[in-house]
Amino acid sequence: MTTPVHGVIPNQDISAMIRDGAILADPAVIPAQIQPASLDLRLGTKAYRVRASFLAGKDAKVADRLAEFEMHQVDLTNGAVLEKGCVYVVPLMENLALPVDLSAVANAKSSTGRLDLLTRTITDGGTEFDRVAPGYHGPLYAEICPRSFSVLVRPGMRLNQIRFGRGDATLNDDDLRALHAQTPLVNGDAVIDDGLGFSVDLKLPDTTLVGYRAKPHTGVIDLDNIGYYDPAEYWEEVHTSNGQIILDPGAFYILVSREAVTIPPEYAAEMAPYLAMVGEFRVHYAGFFDPGFGFADAGGAGSRGVLEVRCHEAPFVLEHGQVVGRLVYERMAHVPTQIYGAGIASNYQGQGLKLSKHFKTVAA
Repeated sequence: MTTPVHGVIPNQDISAMIRDGAILADPAVIPAQIQPASLDLRLGTKAYRVRASFLAGKDAKVADRLAEFEMHQVDLTNGAVLEKGCVYVVPLMENLALPVDLSAVANAKSSTGRLDLLTRTITDGGTEFDRVAPGYHGPLYAEICPRSFSVLVRPGMRLNQIRFGRGDATLNDDDLRALHAQTPLVNGDAVIDDGLGFSVDLKLPDTTLVGYRAKPHTGVIDLDNIGYYDPAEYWEEVHTSNGQIILDPGAFYILVSREAVTIPPEYAAEMAPYLAMVGEFRVHYAGFFDPGFGFADAGGAGSRGVLEVRCHEAPFVLEHGQVVGRLVYERMAHVPTQIYGAGIASNYQGQGLKLSKHFKTVAA
């Protein structure tokens, strides 16, 4: 009997999980949902406006807790607006029946994070957001809180994604150094300390533009509209001539990493927050990096990490080159048969400073 391989489950094995009934869906999963190392999750037909964010808790069901926190229901069938500052719980079209040796981690998709659309997955019996216990059998729910913009959503939209894994496949720092020596993971020197550190770029070439800050009072964004909205209606440009900006408490920023990042096809990565002691801000809501991101053979040489930054308690000075986060690399259980940017609809391969796909491209 073959011993199952530890690691992140690739696209071809996700397809097998669907065939074998470990992933259930109504309607059935469509091929476009299957990414190199994750599965996109789809919104169902109903949203519950709730008083506050919550977790089901041990031995409790989300449906039972909804009765405790629900304010009203929203029919999404013909499209509906999820309002800024409100919290919603949406049953997803996918359910799981995982084998006992498989667990899962969920995260917002890149475009979701770039809209400051806080989206987290909750499960029956769950005591953590975005974590699915080994062997979980049951429904999945998305908790959605639009932070900067109200959004128009419809059933089937894909705001978050789930990654399956067996065992602990995380690379330690020695493994990372060896991998970087073999296949450079960043351009320039690698800062490796409990993961691969990355820093903020506040000195972009030939421009003083270094980022964008969400405007406080804007119109609704229909998530089906791609390349549609004028950035100036939703974002203020952030400029600096000295490699320094001051983050305002409560404001949301789009910035970019100084390093170009590479994820070889045999690996996946997740962006994790850096130590809180470096400043009271959060970086990156959407933390999955697929195999092939930034990989030269997949057309991604020079792909930067886009930073979704929210400042917390006090104004904070952010300076060029400051380390703001880290990438944690994991081994794939098998090399995926599709990689990011190679023949699939990858919106952010080869990216620099870039808003979500819903906005018109800003002229250089």
